[in-house]
Amino acid sequence: MKVVLVIAGAVLVLDQITKQVALEGLVPGVPVRVIDDLLNLTLVMNPGLAFGMLGTVPAGWRWVVALLSVAALVVLARLAIRVVPVGGIIGRLSLGMIFGGAVGNLIDRAVWGAVIDFVDVHWRGYHWPAFNVADSAISVGVILLAFHLMRREQRSEGAVEAPSDASPSIGLRRQSRRSNGGDSNR
Repeated sequence: MKVVLVIAGAVLVLDQITKQVALEGLVPGVPVRVIDDLLNLTLVMNPGLAFGMLGTVPAGWRWVVALLSVAALVVLARLAIRVVPVGGIIGRLSLGMIFGGAVGNLIDRAVWGAVIDFVDVHWRGYHWPAFNVADSAISVGVILLAFHLMRREQRSEGAVEAPSDASPSIGLRRQSRRSNGGDSNR
């Protein structure tokens, strides 16, 4: 769990520093070009969830958005209890990224009443909603966790066939003996 907390802390610090820089150096809604026709820095205060979902909720109802964020953290904590003991470094890395990002955005909601977004990606008329370091960490963490859980599921399905105290190659050898009538000379 220590690795998860260190990674979450690093994500949280990086997120909060970049948001403070954005608040001090950008004017809300005014893009600063970084890469023509691809990347701008544009300060946006997002009162909704990820990518602006529920962004039009009246100010008096924004506590619902914060409550949904807290609920997501609780669900994630329950998942962490199951994944961390057997998750290896990828499981811990992914959970740390998700926790750090979620806490970073929750801090914004508590302090500003909205999440501070500033990375603005667009290309050939397509425009992605503005995001921040926390959003990126959450997205990458979720993808890593999904791949990790799928891979773990595939391994556990394969482990049913091989005895738990045998290496995979021994398990495969035993399986091939069974499938060819036990004759190891084939």
